[in-house]
Amino acid sequence: MAFEPIKYYQTGTFTVGNRLLPPELRTVQADVRRTNSLNSGHRACQGCGEALGARYAIDAAMNATDKQLVAANATGCLEVFSTPYPETSWQIPWIHSLFGNTAAVATGIAAAMKAKGRRDVRVIAQGGDGGTTDIGFGCLSGMFERNDDVLYICYDNEAYMNTGVQRSSATPPAARTATTSTGNVFGQGKNVPAIAIAHGIAYVATATIAELHDLEAKVRRAMEFRGARYIHIFVSCPLGWGHASEASVHIARLAKETGIFPVYQAEHGEIVSVSKIRRRRPVEDYLKPQRRFAHLFSPKVNTEAIARIQAMADRNIRKYGLTED
Repeated sequence: MAFEPIKYYQTGTFTVGNRLLPPELRTVQADVRRTNSLNSGHRACQGCGEALGARYAIDAAMNATDKQLVAANATGCLEVFSTPYPETSWQIPWIHSLFGNTAAVATGIAAAMKAKGRRDVRVIAQGGDGGTTDIGFGCLSGMFERNDDVLYICYDNEAYMNTGVQRSSATPPAARTATTSTGNVFGQGKNVPAIAIAHGIAYVATATIAELHDLEAKVRRAMEFRGARYIHIFVSCPLGWGHASEASVHIARLAKETGIFPVYQAEHGEIVSVSKIRRRRPVEDYLKPQRRFAHLFSPKVNTEAIARIQAMADRNIRKYGLTED
């Protein structure tokens, strides 16, 4: 029987992977040879942004390393929904660490590979914002300071979703959680990408699940470096944020287009590129679809809080040069 190549008939600029593009311009997700590193059968909520982010990032890393990859994973949503004992949805060498020591465990794996002379095997650490910005922050900073040969990926859904949607140091101002029933206060939290840049490590980037080509390109770029690297990916949580399950990608796009979440990359402590806002939107467009911000609009509009959030977005736009004007 003659070989018949698979044909794709999907159209549209937002089609996953843009499969009508030439093969060299398609995403890893558009390739039938993708590894499906995070495979079907996991127990993530419908529309889970973290499940999308992890699949996109790890598949891209597997592609960039010729499938020579080991991952260490912090306790949290990603670990819980992907590995209910004795099952797993991971199709790669994968190690579960404690909540706070993922960076240290990944450092140990990298040291072991170096001792064995296996420089072809690359190491990734991954966790949510709780295991990254809070509980694991000391180990992460130590990894940066030692310049260990690990790519750390944070999937930021802005709270402790696995344990009941409690506030983390990545929870944005005014957001309601189980521990901030009147809205999180302004002036707290950590900007971990900026902290990573301050360490002077080889590569730091931010990305969202709304721009697949950009996310995959940043993973590939990170794998071109040796030493400590960090990627911070914006991933929404339909359950914890209170938005429609089909809206995860749309919410991520709004986070960028409003300036709430600046998308950029830095090398050796200097920002080298930013992803420009294509159509600037007011922060209300981002806030209104989420129940965690519903108190800002009902029973009456909290114009002061909304103005403060808009001012934060405006500062991001000015600081990072996110618009053409």
